[in-house]
Amino acid sequence: MEEMNLLETVRKQICTCSVDLRLTPNVEELLKKPMHELHVSLPVRMDDGTIQTFQGFRVQYNNARGPAKGGIRFHPDETINTIRGLAAIMTWKCALHDLPLGGAKGGVICNPKVMSQGELERLSRAYMKAICRFIGPGRDIPAPDVYTNPQVMAWMMDEYASITGYTEFGVITGKPVTLGGSEGRDDATARGGWIAIREAGKHLGVYFAIRETASAMEMPVTNTTVAVQGFGNVGYHAARLAGELAGCRVVALSDSRGAIYNPEGLDPHSVMEHKKKTGSVTGYPGASAITNEELLELEVDILIPAALENVITAKNAHHIRAKILAEFANGPTTREAEDILSENGIHIIPDFLCNGGGVIVSYYEMVQNFTMDHWPATEVRRRLDERMTAAYTAVYTMVRTHGVPMRQAAYTIALERVVRAMEDRGWV
Repeated sequence: MEEMNLLETVRKQICTCSVDLRLTPNVEELLKKPMHELHVSLPVRMDDGTIQTFQGFRVQYNNARGPAKGGIRFHPDETINTIRGLAAIMTWKCALHDLPLGGAKGGVICNPKVMSQGELERLSRAYMKAICRFIGPGRDIPAPDVYTNPQVMAWMMDEYASITGYTEFGVITGKPVTLGGSEGRDDATARGGWIAIREAGKHLGVYFAIRETASAMEMPVTNTTVAVQGFGNVGYHAARLAGELAGCRVVALSDSRGAIYNPEGLDPHSVMEHKKKTGSVTGYPGASAITNEELLELEVDILIPAALENVITAKNAHHIRAKILAEFANGPTTREAEDILSENGIHIIPDFLCNGGGVIVSYYEMVQNFTMDHWPATEVRRRLDERMTAAYTAVYTMVRTHGVPMRQAAYTIALERVVRAMEDRGWV
């Protein structure tokens, strides 16, 4: 995979939209830089008694529209530029979905796969201790991301309570339901992505009957084929909902160790059980072994990158054969690759439109925490559907009206809302 700086990719997208919005150089420069950035060193006692120091970050990119919002990821290859780029994407994502929030992102350079539960808990608490003075319900609200989960959020929320002396559920989202978490948060990103695919299908002449609740037995399987790159939380739910809600056939799945393929279809539940037992989707019986690169180049109707950034580049874009590229991951496609895909007629649903379901339901979790209320899953999903549909409709309307690509339309809408907020606050 070619080296790419996600922040530079985001900056290029801002430049692309500058002509449409007529941004002044000063405003454009402000939009290209994070407003606040924190670097922390986290000493953690490991199970063998040694002390290991981890490097962590928290970037608050822009809070013109409201408190910053964004996930925390634990990953061995994390970089500050990736965190900056992801924080920028969160800013545009919240604006595009018309949430009263800004954008942030956090991360720790570590390999959680080789850490015990006790080590992960101590690392999680150390990170919260280091950033607690810089976050809060009215300032910056973290959430789970790559290799973090509701349990990690629970430890961080508890550490915040220990430091401040009171329990504040709204300090973090993506929590367990028992600690103020929202119903429907576990599959919100994937569910929102499938709603976006449904809306795209309407305009492409392909109809997906996304049901609020369904089982694989109730939804007849169609000939629509899907490949999912990445089989973590988002990828698993993307594959599961493909069949349960849309009746699509998942033919390929992958994780960091490799990929599997079966043209007759794969059962995501069974594959996940295999992964829990073996640590990977590879070796799953009844499927052929392929590489992650080969998965991306399969001739399928829908390709869902659901892992990390920059997996589709100028090197492999010519070989992508999907009809719809639905970016469930953040930044999976480079700027150069997107030009190639568009020339080849592939319909791209850009990341901060497609994967907005997670932050939308996180926002609903915040609302429930503020009001000390708890909504049923049906209410959460109804609201999610409404907001995802509205965002897709706004973007596609601009595409048809002005003849611009999907991502440019999405950026234009999001940036216009952020700039308007900065103007109203007197910043520019």
